[in-house]
Amino acid sequence: MAAACLEDPSLEKHFKGHRDAITSVDFSLNKKQLASGSMDSCLMIWSMRPQMRAYRFVGHKDAVMCVQFSPSGHLVASGSRDKTVRLWVPNVKGESTVFKAHTATVRSVQFSSDGQSLVTASDDKTVKVWTVHRQKFLFSLSQHINWVRCAKFSPDGRLIASASDDKTIKLWDKTSRECIHSFCEHGGFVNHVDFHPSGTCIAAAGTDNTVKVWDVRMNRLLQHYQVHSAVVNCLSFHPSGNYLITASNDSTLKILDLLEGRLLYTLHGHQGPATCVAFSRTGDFFASGGSDEQVMVWKTNVDAADYGDVLKTQKYATNVTGTLHNLQSEMDCGDPPKKNKTQESARNQHQQEEETSLADTLEHIVGQLDVLTQTVSILEQRLTLTEDKLKECLENQQKLMHSKGN
Repeated sequence: MAAACLEDPSLEKHFKGHRDAITSVDFSLNKKQLASGSMDSCLMIWSMRPQMRAYRFVGHKDAVMCVQFSPSGHLVASGSRDKTVRLWVPNVKGESTVFKAHTATVRSVQFSSDGQSLVTASDDKTVKVWTVHRQKFLFSLSQHINWVRCAKFSPDGRLIASASDDKTIKLWDKTSRECIHSFCEHGGFVNHVDFHPSGTCIAAAGTDNTVKVWDVRMNRLLQHYQVHSAVVNCLSFHPSGNYLITASNDSTLKILDLLEGRLLYTLHGHQGPATCVAFSRTGDFFASGGSDEQVMVWKTNVDAADYGDVLKTQKYATNVTGTLHNLQSEMDCGDPPKKNKTQESARNQHQQEEETSLADTLEHIVGQLDVLTQTVSILEQRLTLTEDKLKECLENQQKLMHSKGN
């Protein structure tokens, strides 16, 4: 089975609307929308369809440091320098619920893969976990001794990785809430961390201009890239797990081939530092943001047939790769005999149609639940506000009656 091959990535769209540096970008599940956060305190939702208007969401009192769509795409979470997290419904109304998450800037916010939990990271040196419904605080992780720049759930939700200005990446067990390992090999602050789609590895970007990949089961360094000439701000794994894209203060984006362990492409687009980058959920697009206030959308140009093979290999492999080099041998297994290809293709197509139909139905149900949850939260906030006003009116009335009695 052939590994996916990349053609030259191409710039597809160019979004302008923010009034300060872009801090974060993320695609919705269906790729119809792209969210961006900025130092201008606004969150913007861009439509990927032509001639569709963008939404500007105003609510945060200071810079928006991070944005992420929920797995269903029906909510967007944002974290801010105003110490709060907001959950938005990404439509024309742009309603949101807000909660004070930390005692300092919120640098990172991420949904768990089931959409039920949120993990946040802050300059108050803590990582916190919350329920999405009612935004209930669950627990705090507090062994870092400097700002925490980023925190991510593993794909299975059992681990949390956090990156800090204390030059460490910590790996936490979500159930026991204990730090199970600290990676200390970075020579500078660690700006960003993310899990490989298999959950067996993490990659981190640092102010020492490097990108490093670790195996989280053996706790050992797998790969070390020195391809940028300045601070690396952000990175994102391709869903196939074969590629990693990075954004740097040297104004470039770089695509790394993890199977070969080499630099594949260097992309120039931003004038000044490239601050953030993210692949779409299917990997056929990626978005980047920069201090030039621009959001760019690029076509990845992964061959569709080969990419289908990659997904199939990942989905049905019983032993997920031990190291990224083992992944190569799994993907080089022989093709099935030619005489069975037509029958297999028909069977696969029928199975894929059934799976797609079921997935669409489930996505719709989850989406409706997300919206209902958010609506309930908004109504609860309004009810609390009304109760407060009513209490205030009654108190004023009592004071008036008391003064008249005197």
